[in-house]
Amino acid sequence: MEVTLWTKCVFEFIGTLMLVLMGDGVCAATTLERSKAKGAGWIVITLAWGFAVMAGVFIAGPYSGAHLNPAVSLGLAVAGTFPWNEVLPYCVAQMLGGFCGAGIVYIYYRDHYKASTANPDGILGTFCTMPAIDHKPMNFLCEIIATCVLVFLILAIGTQANTPAVGLGSIGAFPVTAIIMSIGMSLGGTTGYSLNPARDLGPRCIHALIPLEGKRDSGWSYSWVPVVGPMVGCLLAAGLYLLVY
Repeated sequence: MEVTLWTKCVFEFIGTLMLVLMGDGVCAATTLERSKAKGAGWIVITLAWGFAVMAGVFIAGPYSGAHLNPAVSLGLAVAGTFPWNEVLPYCVAQMLGGFCGAGIVYIYYRDHYKASTANPDGILGTFCTMPAIDHKPMNFLCEIIATCVLVFLILAIGTQANTPAVGLGSIGAFPVTAIIMSIGMSLGGTTGYSLNPARDLGPRCIHALIPLEGKRDSGWSYSWVPVVGPMVGCLLAAGLYLLVY
């Protein structure tokens, strides 16, 4: 297969779709009424989100590098390890993938969404992130720090000193999976650890569009935090990487 920019974007779309399908899927499974997984808890959610990232990396990694996240694409470009002319096409593909992945989650769990209208906050939380304590300056800082950790560690994994130990190709999915799980368990309790505008904004748009009686607003007053925060965090991570390495 000839790997053109179009090919890369197609795989970024599919990989991000899979990430959000499985990630928002576990949120739906553990939250919605009459789901067999209801109440399974935070550990299940963080583990499943890590494996969701791994699934996306296995799909897209050989062709696009599996960024699956506009913050990762921007951070790698600032660090000099990704071409600038591919950043915008990657971001568009990722945002569309997140949108479509969340749409499939809604279709898959449609009966359970109908059974959960008494919990509008929980329904919103199956699509996008909302803070445990609504304090936007601190929420913004949390997203900056958590995304900085993510992107800095991804950059560190890719250094020449680490590459022989980590291995090549799809094997690189395993340390990234562990990073996502660790961030979720350690730093995810404040905001739900978006880390990724494509994981948050596209699904939030799906929530706004679904014809579900009794649903709440889509949290638009907060929606800038999980978009702008990760983008600032990735810039900070790239700067730290260039300073340290």
